[in-house]
Amino acid sequence: TPGTGPPVRDPRYRTPPVRCSLSLRFAFSRPVILRGVTDNSAFRALCTREKLLAAFGALPVRLSTANTYSYRKVDVPFQEYVEQLLKPQDPARLGSDTLYFFGDNNFTEWGPLFQRYVPPPFRIPGTSPAYSFGVAGSGSGVPFHWHGPGFSEVIFGRKRWFLYPPEQTPHFHPNETTLAWLHHTYPVLPPAERPLECTLRPGEVLYFPDRWWHATLNLDTSVFISTFLG
Repeated sequence: TPGTGPPVRDPRYRTPPVRCSLSLRFAFSRPVILRGVTDNSAFRALCTREKLLAAFGALPVRLSTANTYSYRKVDVPFQEYVEQLLKPQDPARLGSDTLYFFGDNNFTEWGPLFQRYVPPPFRIPGTSPAYSFGVAGSGSGVPFHWHGPGFSEVIFGRKRWFLYPPEQTPHFHPNETTLAWLHHTYPVLPPAERPLECTLRPGEVLYFPDRWWHATLNLDTSVFISTFLG
């Protein structure tokens, strides 16, 4: 039964997370895909390449390296990021040398955009939401890491997720990109060590519980937003 134990240890559960409304029986135990819980068509219309460049092109954004532990930060104008750095991931490039735009948003400058976003109508008692917005190229992503619970919604593109429960640390190199891990490590994993995984499409939201290991891979040039419950 979903939510009764670590799903990745049983081959029957190497399937996409269950698609249903979030409840307390999932909140602390299993990822859940939510569909049809919000209407973000108005927000999506503001997130096209043309609209984002018109509104934020001249503003600086803070990029992070796409590795697990030693993040390096670089500030560039958003237009420069979109026109020069928003490219498919080089499979041979280390995460510590790959720049990624997600989070570190200036809420004064980006606030009018975030005000149009409709977050999932679910909360965990004692937490408050914080947004992180991102735009990334195909093949890019964040390698395995963990933090508190939250939601992640795809606005444009497709995003593949790989997840492990807190007690099952995945095999990965901290400077290896998700794409390199997918090519080198994923194919040789024994069945019992494979992750729970799914692919999110526009309008779909993934809820991830507290301290679950996860890595992401953008299958297309993607726009996405996460709601962290801190």
